Formats: sequence, structure tokens, C-alpha cells
Amino acid sequence: METALVMSHAMGRTLVLPPEQGFYLLQKSDQKQRNTFSFQDFFHLDAISIEHRGFKVITMEEFLVRVAMKGELRDKNSNKVMYPPNNETNFDAGGRGDHELTKYLRSVANTPVWEPWDCALAFPSSTEPEAIEELNTTLKSIMDGSYGKPKPKLEEFNGNPVPVNASMAERMREMLADRNDLCIYDKPLQEAKVIHLKVEKGARLLTHFYAFLFFADWKQDLWSKRFVRDHLRYVDEIMCAAARVVEAVRNHARKNKHHKPSSDEGIYDALHVRRGDFQYAPTQLPANELYDLSKKELIEGATLYVATDERDKSFFEPFKQHYDVVFLDDFIKDSIPDLNTNYYGMIDQLVAYKSRKFYGTWWSTLSGYVNRMRGYYITKHKEEGWRDGTMESWYFVPKDRVNQMREYIPVRKPIYCREFPTSWRDIDQGIEGLTDDK
Repeated sequence: METALVMSHAMGRTLVLPPEQGFYLLQKSDQKQRNTFSFQDFFHLDAISIEHRGFKVITMEEFLVRVAMKGELRDKNSNKVMYPPNNETNFDAGGRGDHELTKYLRSVANTPVWEPWDCALAFPSSTEPEAIEELNTTLKSIMDGSYGKPKPKLEEFNGNPVPVNASMAERMREMLADRNDLCIYDKPLQEAKVIHLKVEKGARLLTHFYAFLFFADWKQDLWSKRFVRDHLRYVDEIMCAAARVVEAVRNHARKNKHHKPSSDEGIYDALHVRRGDFQYAPTQLPANELYDLSKKELIEGATLYVATDERDKSFFEPFKQHYDVVFLDDFIKDSIPDLNTNYYGMIDQLVAYKSRKFYGTWWSTLSGYVNRMRGYYITKHKEEGWRDGTMESWYFVPKDRVNQMREYIPVRKPIYCREFPTSWRDIDQGIEGLTDDK
């Protein structure tokens, strides 16, 4: 969703949201609560649209009513006017299957096939042909070595980030260290009336926006990262619920007699232990092994918040023998009794990111987003690691991934497994009155 949003803004286009539907793992129907959603149920997209004239968003139904039903869309091959299937405009969950809608959109829209593992989507500095050609020639010079440096390798940038305001070529070298090509927003795409993001096998936007979108202008690149950081947050219902839980956890920690810093300041550490349906066998370890893998960094007796989808909390008995262990279940019912339980995973994220030290589950995008929020916080408050984008976060396994957040590492495949420091490191550079030292 972030990728589509930033992409639409960069293109100067209106973002059309998918119909309301069920989301994977967010289909709990207890308490007679809603279990089908649109992205606006999680993010303040309407408010962002009002506050920023450059960003426009409408629902799919609005798009079909305003554009398609007025005969403004034509078949790409025959050039004949095409109306929505059976002239319907509402494809929210519970109605017609959306496969017909998808087929329709692919018939009337430009459908570029972008695979983030293969290329970065590049936006030229202007719509002039020279700007597009500059991207092409720079890419060629980097790949054939005529730029003056050898073809980039990932190891070159480990612990050695390119400055955020470096030349286009230098930033492109790091961006493409694990890829070989650019997908350029060129003239045909710029002139297309509608662009439909065609998601299929071999082309999925399962990526982070900053890992896929490349801006020739470094200021535009940083602006997009600040835009996501500062405005694309969860809705108030989720944020306020999480704030209540954070305060409840801190009050609990203040009463912890076994760890004085906790009792003085309400400090707590956090784990995210993904179990349930998780498909990655290496992460499915017994609790005693998880304890052994994390005890070096955690403090005996300290308050430990465990974010997890494990329903049997006795699983964590090895941790309870060494820490003051608490879960969302210990606070949520008293703090926000009527909250939709489909929001619980997001609450866990927001509580976990406020911890002092954090252990996450590799391959989990929930753990990844916790670390990105920690990165935003560390950068804003100039805490340890803010200059190179590192933090006091670790992963349990695999062994060669444990310290991934302790060193600057450039974007690399598989991209979705974790978040990368380039999304938060020094992204306020270029704002008047701010420098690296202020």
C-alpha cells in the first residue's frame, strides 16, 4: 500500500483503492465485529488527501462511477468504449467476485509488469526526454564500468552508506547493488490515462517503497520518505489504543521490584515471536532455545513485553523464569474492551517498538515494521545509532541474520524479510535549518 501511494504521488495521479475485502489473517469475526476492510480502515488516507494537494485518493466505486460509467475508458486493442462488468460499480466484499473487475481493468489500462527483485522503478527529474535519457545512460555506465567504478557489489556498502544527498549515479549504484536494471517511468507511462498495477506470479509489489522507487532528484527521494514517516500512520483508534497499552506496560514496569531502572522509568524490552501459520520452519523453535538465543542482550528480571500470535502463553514459561513477562492480553481488555480484535497485531507493533531492546522474527514483516518505527524514533531523537541507521534490535535466527540491525546494510534480496536503514537514516537532510550536527 505504501508503495502504491508513493508511486501515485510521484506520478501526479489519483490513487484508486481496491474494493473492500478480507485481508489475510485479519478475518476474525468474534464479537460481531467487522472483518472486511479497505486501506482507509487502517490509514488516514482521506485526511492526507485534504492536507496535501499533490495526493489524491478515491475508492474503486468512485472511480468506476466518475470515469468508467461516463465512457472515458477504452479497450487497449479495439479502442472501443468499455463499461464495467454488467455496468456494476460496487465490487466490495460480499458482492461479485473481483476477478471480472481485474480482467476489465487490465483491458482498459496500461499494465506494466514491475518485479522489484529485478529492477528499481526510476522517476526522472523532469518529463523532458533528456531526463529520461540521463537515467538510461547512467544505468549503462554503472553496469559496464564506464562510470569510473566497477559494477557495484553489496559488500561495498556494508557499514558504508552513500550520503543521502550524493549524485544520482552514486545513489543508483547502491540501489542497484543487488539488481541490474531500472524500470523507468517514461513517456508512454506518463501519457497513459490509467495505470493498473498488475499483480501476478513473477510480479508482486511485496517490497518496501524506498527499496523499489528511485528518484533522480535526491530531495524528492527524502521527501517521499518523510511523507511516509510523518503522515502514513495508523488511524487514531489504533494509535490511541496502543498509547494506552504502552502506558499500562510502563506502569506495570514501574512496579517491578526485580529491576530498578524499570521501576524508576517504566522501561521494558520486547520480543516478537511469530508462530501460528508461519511457513518458515527455522523460526519455529521451542521457547527454551529462544531464551538461550536472546538472554545475552536482555536483562535478568526486567519487564519483557512479548508480542505473539501464540495463544498458549504457557509456551513462554522459560522466559517467565527469568523476566517479568507480559502480553497484550494482560492489558487490552481493561484498556480498550471494545476494540476490533483484527487490530491486535498493529497494537503489538506499536507497543513493541517503544521498547528499549527488541528481538524480532526473521521473515516477519511485522517485526520488520517494528524496526522501521524504531529507526524513525532513533533518528528523530538522535539516539545511539542515528547516524548510520543502526539500533538495539536483533533477530533470533538464522544465525547469519542475528545482527542485521546492528550494522548499516544496503537494500538486498529477499527484500521483504526486513526493513533497511535507508528508509530512516538522515532523511531530514536538506530541510532548512537542519544539518547532521543539529
